Amino acid sequence: MRLILYSKPGCHLCEGLQEKLEQIQNLSFELEIRDITTREDWFAAYEYEVPVLFLSNHRGEEEKEASEKPLPRPSPRASVQQLEQMLRKYLAN
Repeated sequence: MRLILYSKPGCHLCEGLQEKLEQIQNLSFELEIRDITTREDWFAAYEYEVPVLFLSNHRGEEEKEASEKPLPRPSPRASVQQLEQMLRKYLAN
């Protein structure tokens, strides 16, 4: 599974969430960071929403129609353990 984090430079909430995601050790996932300032469509969609987290079942470049499911935004106060519990719930589905 892949998690996609839409982020932008200088976003403290984005950086905090990324740090916590990188500390999760009991779940297996690939973390992809997408800088919304690199694409107009991402910027238009998420300019006021970042950080935005998606769960993707994308497995390789040839699959252009991978499904991406938005996940609820975790609280900035959520601990690494709480974040892991939330992700575990969504990865199980």
